[in-house]
Amino acid sequence: MNTVTTKDGVEIFYKDWGRKGAQPIVLHHGWPLSSDDWDAQALFFVEQGYRVIAHDRRGHGRSSQVRDGHDMDHYAADVATVVQHLDLRNAVHIGHSTGGGEATRYVAKHGQPMGRVGKLVLIGAVPPLMIKTPGNPGGIPVEVFDGMRKQLAANRAQFYLDFASGPFYGYNRPGAKPLQGVIQNWWRQAMAGSAQAQLVGSKAFSETDFTDDLRAITVPTLVMHGDDDQVVPIADSAMLSSKLLQNATLQIYEKFPHGMCTTHSDVINQDLLKFIRG
Repeated sequence: MNTVTTKDGVEIFYKDWGRKGAQPIVLHHGWPLSSDDWDAQALFFVEQGYRVIAHDRRGHGRSSQVRDGHDMDHYAADVATVVQHLDLRNAVHIGHSTGGGEATRYVAKHGQPMGRVGKLVLIGAVPPLMIKTPGNPGGIPVEVFDGMRKQLAANRAQFYLDFASGPFYGYNRPGAKPLQGVIQNWWRQAMAGSAQAQLVGSKAFSETDFTDDLRAITVPTLVMHGDDDQVVPIADSAMLSSKLLQNATLQIYEKFPHGMCTTHSDVINQDLLKFIRG
């Protein structure tokens, strides 16, 4: 397996597909999944002639199941380790959900001064801040996340099965046609990770404030979000992030769910390609 070891001794697994000299696309997966969640995009962009890199976040997938470092600063530093190891330049970073927060922190803190980053894409992403606070009154109450963590700790397997077969892909909507292969693949990825890393990581994606990171980003950024996203509601995420970014394009998808990279990969892939080539 392709792995690189971080400064604090964590082995990060990564995929490196396509032609080495081609423009790199770096994919940041959502919680509690792995780089496998990007298969529809990774295969597509390799066919388009790009080099595609996708890693498993620490504690997830095939990366080390360590006890600590499950926060956005460590996540971003881990990405920087992979990028430096492969010497990637002018890369397009694409982050979905929690991966959108990771990509935002990476670009703001590690990517811009050295020409490592050419563009950024945020898809159904958690920035600027998910949780409800006095300064973020439209956010989600902490009790919602506490309840989620309680279910995870009590029966992770069943909680993940219910999550994948319900709100993640919008399969709980009237007329939806759930695909068992998609549900099982989501569950497989989630169960491969560390329950402890996923539990602590839920605080990282919900309680990290990315406002300053978004303001610091200067590269062209595409913000993509479904208006029927039940996991990361659009009003308190994409609508705010697009205003904080210096060079943003907002693209809203009518009735698309949180997992739209899978359910509507044909649409998403073409729009990503247009932005990357533009």
